[in-house]
Amino acid sequence: MPEKVRRRVVALTGDALGGLTIAELPVTLRQYARFTPQRRAKFGGNAMATALENDAVFRQRIASRLREMLPELTGALEDGTPPPAADPVDVAAVAYVLRPDGWAKLVAAASEEAQRAQAERAGEEAQRDLARLRAELAEARTAARTESERGRGELDALRKELEATQRKLRSAQSDVKRGEAEVRKLRAELESVRSAAASDKAAADSEARRLKARLTEAESALEAGRRAAREGRSVEDMRVKLLLDTVLEAAQGLRRELALPPTEVRPADTVDSVEPGRMSPKDVAARALSDTDPALLDQLLALPQSHIVVDGYNVTKTGYPTMPLEKQRLRLLGGLAVLAAQSGAEVTCVFDGAELAAPVLLAPPRGVRVLFSKPGQTADELIRRIVRAEPAGRPVVVVSSDREVADGCAAAGARPVASTLLLKRLART
Repeated sequence: MPEKVRRRVVALTGDALGGLTIAELPVTLRQYARFTPQRRAKFGGNAMATALENDAVFRQRIASRLREMLPELTGALEDGTPPPAADPVDVAAVAYVLRPDGWAKLVAAASEEAQRAQAERAGEEAQRDLARLRAELAEARTAARTESERGRGELDALRKELEATQRKLRSAQSDVKRGEAEVRKLRAELESVRSAAASDKAAADSEARRLKARLTEAESALEAGRRAAREGRSVEDMRVKLLLDTVLEAAQGLRRELALPPTEVRPADTVDSVEPGRMSPKDVAARALSDTDPALLDQLLALPQSHIVVDGYNVTKTGYPTMPLEKQRLRLLGGLAVLAAQSGAEVTCVFDGAELAAPVLLAPPRGVRVLFSKPGQTADELIRRIVRAEPAGRPVVVVSSDREVADGCAAAGARPVASTLLLKRLART
């Protein structure tokens, strides 16, 4: 029996086995009764084939089940006319179980048919494999030709690249030879330079030792000169001090001889003006601003017998214009009093007093002279008159940002400074 027919007999028996009771089954097959048909065919295939071959009763029972399961096929086989469209394997398997008259021929014919069909399928598969192999061969040949052409192209490219590399190598070898020759030349030049440098170093060391000796001699001479200069300066200082003492004593003797009274009136006191407490000023316009260093004012105040004349409203309008005039005056005069006490300079502050409607109740602070201009006269004119009243050579500083006042006072010999200079200086006190 062919293997395919045997497997089909076992599969049909496994399907029919489920319709039998335990008592109807042979003892060897009872353990597979509860299995599924697939598991029965897998695990009990040999036992079922043996039972079908040796147990006629069991075979008849399976045949009865097949008549119920495949009535058309079983009926045709028992009539001796198997259907031509039926699968030869099924025909052989069912004929083997039913065993009608001539079943062996049916099994043999079905086996031959199955083998023929299998051979046909094998031939078809072989034809398909042959066609596939031919196609693969054609593709392989095409790929081989393509690869060969590509290989030849790459080989040509590699040959060209090799030739270019060889040319570069020959050029590099030539460059190396030239470089080696240049290195040998540079080494020779380096040895020559080293020899020259050694000679120059020896000469420089000799010159350095000579210069050190000369430097030692010069330092000795310098020290001797310094000692001589100190001795000579001491003599000159003594002579100057003696002359100064003589001048001072002569001046004191002249003062005693002339019996000069102590000076209580200053030139600024002789200028015609309005004294505080008589009139009240009105508003005046603010002046221009400038940015300077307050250290300049300290230097000017450090001069002997310096006199600083302040354009009062010009300074207050520059520093704190939003305050009332009375508070502006008080704030400025308070700062000027501190400045006068710190510097020891003569301080005069001038305010515009034209068209005053009422007396100004103001007590001038210690060390500060406060003046108001007369009606019809501006503080600028009063400041210029004060500057002209000072003797030539006395340091007079005028504080005002008014360009006209500054130019007029500078022409009279005074030193004008900006109002911001005084404000910055008062901010430090």
